[in-house]
Amino acid sequence: MAKYETDPRKSPAFRELCKLTGQAVTRYRMIEEGDRILVGLSGGKDSFMLLHALHALKRKAPIYFELVAATFDPGFPEFHADRIADYCREQGWEHRIVRLDIAGILAEKQYDDTPCVLCSRLRRGKLYGLAAGENCGKLALGQHFDDIAASFLMSLFRGQGLSTMGPNVAAKAKEQVRVIRPFALAPESLIIRCRDEFGLPVAGKCRYEELLEDGDRAYFRGLLDDLSERIPNLRSQMLRSLANVQTDYLLDPKFLKYRE
Repeated sequence: MAKYETDPRKSPAFRELCKLTGQAVTRYRMIEEGDRILVGLSGGKDSFMLLHALHALKRKAPIYFELVAATFDPGFPEFHADRIADYCREQGWEHRIVRLDIAGILAEKQYDDTPCVLCSRLRRGKLYGLAAGENCGKLALGQHFDDIAASFLMSLFRGQGLSTMGPNVAAKAKEQVRVIRPFALAPESLIIRCRDEFGLPVAGKCRYEELLEDGDRAYFRGLLDDLSERIPNLRSQMLRSLANVQTDYLLDPKFLKYRE
């Protein structure tokens, strides 16, 4: 029997995930001495594994920082925030729940557009507010490299510029909270392997999950998988390219050198 079958934190997959998390934190200077970080815990595999990885990093890091998990409860009966809270209690994690009646707000505003857009805006606002109340200067989110790659393709093909989810995004004047993404270098496949070993709780899904499955982000995530069949090392190559921006060879005039 493998040693990590009783302690998934000792598994090769989780060790690799922690290694990539530490590399991202160091490379992009995400965490500093004395930081108090709010970690968005949606109840999905990415956010659960992010908390596990950050707590593992916290135990070994040469600096001191604090972590506070935060769950946004949209008020849908399909979502079980209590299961997330129970799991956090078992792990000894500090945890907060922010509740908002999304269904009631959608009905009141007679919102006909994609509800995910409004919900995302309200969720982020609530998390920023909680971060300020908890004296947290940074908000850690669980997006991994597959999310970053898909976001880049979305931005490219929708004419929104060469942009994606930044690993360490400066605070806006209004929010005063930096957004960090410690899984910036981690592929989703690795997170899935860790999830299967940890036996994470099922918190339920949003009632509008089918809209997400038909949206742009899901399409471009699927496109990544299709391209990977032709280019097996696609993700590592994209990571290398996104970390090597050659502005002289793009079409933005402000970066071009017309005279030496």
